[in-house]
Amino acid sequence: MKKICVYAISKNEIKFVDRFFNSVKEADYVCVLDTGSTDGTFERFKELGVIVEQKKYKKFRFDVARNDSLKLIPADSDICVCVDIDEYFNPGWTEILRKNWQDDVGRVRYRYTWNFNPDGSEGVVFLADKIHKYGAYDWVYPVHEVLKPTVKQNLRTIELPSIQLNHKADETKSRKSYLPLLKLSVKENPNDDRNMHYLGREYMFNKQYKLAIKTLTRHLNMPTSTWDNERCASLRFIAMCYGELKKPKKQNEYLLRAALECPYVREPLFELGQFYFNSQEYLKSAFCFSQMFKINERYLNYMSSPVCWGALPHDYFSLALYEIGNFKQAIAEVDKAIALSPDERLTYNKQVFINALVSQTTDEISKEKTNLKS
Repeated sequence: MKKICVYAISKNEIKFVDRFFNSVKEADYVCVLDTGSTDGTFERFKELGVIVEQKKYKKFRFDVARNDSLKLIPADSDICVCVDIDEYFNPGWTEILRKNWQDDVGRVRYRYTWNFNPDGSEGVVFLADKIHKYGAYDWVYPVHEVLKPTVKQNLRTIELPSIQLNHKADETKSRKSYLPLLKLSVKENPNDDRNMHYLGREYMFNKQYKLAIKTLTRHLNMPTSTWDNERCASLRFIAMCYGELKKPKKQNEYLLRAALECPYVREPLFELGQFYFNSQEYLKSAFCFSQMFKINERYLNYMSSPVCWGALPHDYFSLALYEIGNFKQAIAEVDKAIALSPDERLTYNKQVFINALVSQTTDEISKEKTNLKS
């Protein structure tokens, strides 16, 4: 039987230790490299019987720490599973993994819920790929690190979406280290389009909008920047930055470019619909939402926004329809919003739409009577 080893890095995550351990103890081994906890995390892992060591870094980077954590894995392991301490598996994942693993498998893609909405429903969901063959990979990049093959083998990647990993992060933790680490990553690998995209996004998160636009434009101009989903995201982020800089014409331009770049995802059409609604261009807004709802397949990647599949698009669409006088369809759309997220405001809006439809019908009947020949 194939042996499975879960490995992780940790620092001051005592609140998550037991939840993490209870979800991974199905594995044959659990290894943790602690990078300097002072809250009892290291000691608790020892109590649980985890293979744990502590190593402090003067200049921390994720790839180095993860590669050091790989060294803790027992040599008789077959399958390595990299998990963070604030993540946890649904039960039964090891059985699924063993059942589907074959000797020519190098990586496994599994279903990953990156966050949850306040009502407990899933937020961002995509297929992650941190399960890999022992001895065949190591980690690269200071942050947003990825696995890189270390051996020349024809290894397959398989998808097992029945394996479910959940992430409930500590919102109090700062991400201030991300920007300098991303700058370092781009400096070390200036031709890596993925790192350039992440750096531009991080500038945006840090409200450095002009730098974000410059960096994301560099990403779009790179010869290796060919993944349309990521290019679409860069265009959307540039549009967001222009919105923050109060340049609506440029914001509109880049949202249109994003919609053309990736016409089979909802995000740019949703953001265009919002933009036109806020600009009081209600006919254009309604058109964008009508086109958006023709897209029925949600792609599982990290750029997929859960808001596009919830109540809000139906809410916006209903309001835009109301503004252009299409009261009947506005009622249908607000009903869809209410079904997804019951809300007093939506119920109130529905009654306004109904009243408008009744008045419209009454006016039409009155006009018809006026035009009748006696």
